[in-house]
Amino acid sequence: MIYEREKEHEVHIPVLSDDVNLSGNLYIPDNALGLVLFVHGSGSSRFSPRNRFVAQYLNSGGIGTLLFDLLTRSEEAADLISANLRFDIDLLSRRLGAATDWISSQLDLKNLPVGYFGASTGAAAAICASVDRGDVKAIVSRGGRPDMAGLNLERIKTPILLIAGGDDYQVIELNKRAFESIRIPAKKLEIVPGASHLFEEPGALDEVARLAVAWYIQYLH
Repeated sequence: MIYEREKEHEVHIPVLSDDVNLSGNLYIPDNALGLVLFVHGSGSSRFSPRNRFVAQYLNSGGIGTLLFDLLTRSEEAADLISANLRFDIDLLSRRLGAATDWISSQLDLKNLPVGYFGASTGAAAAICASVDRGDVKAIVSRGGRPDMAGLNLERIKTPILLIAGGDDYQVIELNKRAFESIRIPAKKLEIVPGASHLFEEPGALDEVARLAVAWYIQYLH
């Protein structure tokens, strides 16, 4: 299928191992430098206003984006009660891997370098999904929980940028510990001064987006 440029497309991504289809929104700018898959955090979805803001910033910088739901509607409903699936990193990373495989199966998309953008638990899923793949070129974590990737932190080979809010003290400490466990030299930890966990302060999310675009431009090739 050929995806018209400069237009948002609703797509459906099959996850054969789980017998589900995941809904997503795909946007490819003209002469795209690459394609970034957004991995939303716990209790969120492809409609996360913060992720959509960053995605639009990336689109303006010539980078395509895919925002997709990690859970089906019925799973989301069950998770509202149990809150179990949102912390199932194995499940989330498996579905991210399936979405990446779907990209590589699309003739119009398969030649685009792929990156991940993870928030909260999505950052751990991004790390875990990347370790056994050779096609993920860059990872950015926003207010993420990379510590939940466990021993996969030591296995990561993909250049990774960790971003935390300056007032998000617990997440800063978790990111610092995770950063020390990452063995590759292509790693960076950025603290956005005055920002809370959700980066709701004026200019905070703009800084996240700016840092992300710079990281992808450097490594997404």
